Amino acid sequence: MDKQLKYLPIGSVVLLKGGTHEIMINGYFQVEKGQENKIYDYRGCPYPEGITEEKGIPLFNNDQIEKVVFTGYKDEQVDKFLEHIETIKANYDTKNGQGETL
Repeated sequence: MDKQLKYLPIGSVVLLKGGTHEIMINGYFQVEKGQENKIYDYRGCPYPEGITEEKGIPLFNNDQIEKVVFTGYKDEQVDKFLEHIETIKANYDTKNGQGETL
């Protein structure tokens, strides 16, 4: 039986709470510059524009997602990777920022 993973696959498009522009997920487990103890579940880019310097890089957590507009491609390889991320995040949280990185 396939268990429900906490993270959405790369390529998923979401709308954040209070947001007006959709964001496409393009990374996981992100540290904000200058805020080493602050870890975000995702990094993204504006959809459909993609990565643009003037808009910056949105960093956000699962609890900030209001709506999943599209779920990205997922196979066994993605499932294993997302399970690995969940383990890393749990270890990081347990060690108060001293866990392993990707």
